[in-house]
Amino acid sequence: MQWKNENSKKLIKALGKLIRTERKNASDKSLTLFAYEFDLNPGNLCKIENSQIEPKITMLWRIAEALNLPLSKLIKKLENELGKDFKIIDD
Repeated sequence: MQWKNENSKKLIKALGKLIRTERKNASDKSLTLFAYEFDLNPGNLCKIENSQIEPKITMLWRIAEALNLPLSKLIKKLENELGKDFKIIDD
């Protein structure tokens, strides 16, 4: 996959890692079982967690909902992972 720039690459990698961590913390279920339980495509979820695709906002919202998190909180956690120099939204 080609990346537009290094910031995009950093963002997608941090997002995948965060989603995987949150999923494992929220459930002891496998990725596949978790995906099916919340009507998510397991292949896409796997690709997102492995930083192979960039998810659409609707997919992020559905993942956040499955994790029982508001999307804004997931984004805030992502910002925290990326560090103080990387802002997605302003408070």
